Amino acid sequence: MGTLIKSLHGVLLFLCGLFSLSTAAQDLPGVQLETVSSENIIEEVTLNGTVNALRVSGMSAAVAGLLEAVRVETGDRVSRGDVLVELDDEMVTWELAAARADAEEARSRLDEAQRRLREARSVGAGRNIAATEVSARESEVAASEAALARLEAVRRQVEVQADRHRVTAPFDGVVSQRSRDIGEWVTPGDQLLTLVDTDNLRLDFRVPQSFFKRIDDNSRLLVQNGQELIRATIDVLVPVNDPQSRTFLLRAIKPESVKLLPGMSSQAVLRVTTGELGLTVSRDAINRYPEGRTTVWIAEPEDETTWAVTEKRVRLGTGFEGRVEVTSGLEADQKVVVRGNESLSEGISVRIAERESR
Repeated sequence: MGTLIKSLHGVLLFLCGLFSLSTAAQDLPGVQLETVSSENIIEEVTLNGTVNALRVSGMSAAVAGLLEAVRVETGDRVSRGDVLVELDDEMVTWELAAARADAEEARSRLDEAQRRLREARSVGAGRNIAATEVSARESEVAASEAALARLEAVRRQVEVQADRHRVTAPFDGVVSQRSRDIGEWVTPGDQLLTLVDTDNLRLDFRVPQSFFKRIDDNSRLLVQNGQELIRATIDVLVPVNDPQSRTFLLRAIKPESVKLLPGMSSQAVLRVTTGELGLTVSRDAINRYPEGRTTVWIAEPEDETTWAVTEKRVRLGTGFEGRVEVTSGLEADQKVVVRGNESLSEGISVRIAERESR
């Protein structure tokens, strides 16, 4: 009986020791660790640009005339083919009516000439009608055809002139400016209004010239949309440098989810691969001090549940996508603290609060 009591007492002491160790471990600072990784280094540059419409048209009339009607106001959205402006077309309307009458008269003369020629040919040249008469009627038909062709051309010309008394929208868009009003005399080239294509927008950015040869299919342009970055398609690189700013033009297609209008400013981040491998850590692992020193906390295992931390000075390179290149001070596969590093001190023990982020 005494032996049993001693055995139970030993088990209780062992369990109490385990509980004490577990409680002590729970009292240690909790941190989150990350493994130092080797990956392709990406260089980032922040860009400021402008939203431009792919098509902006200063609408004008093709003929001179008195402005009779303006069917749109500033801000109106129009579709291709919609009538925007009309000029007084009374005179050209009468000219068109006369041209159509002349063409009809010429057509009637041609019909009569053709009838007379058929009649002559049916009688038979040389028997009941002179051959010269048949030739004369053939010439009359040819002259009538030529006259009809000339008058039809005149009719079509007047129709074109009549159509040009109306200005129609060449594409879908929004009227951004109205320059003339009813009753004004306008001539060809006078700007009546401005039409902007708000559906096909481009984002224009000036990029440092050192990036021109480095932009490829792996490069990414991320446009700022509130608090998030949206990927945009790079449309074209204009290979002409601005000698003053040493930049070139990068034009991108506006993502549909980004709400921007022509003339607005736009911010973006351009990410270009350097073609080099390097060690990187999360930005959260970096500690920055007022004197310019930068460090990370390295964690090494003590046992199954606790880790010892040591502060290590590092030198940083470029930053990208929430990560920072470390050019010296770390080695691959080391563990660094990315959460809970605000109040650590040299050599203390810590516990893992969460699983590793990488």
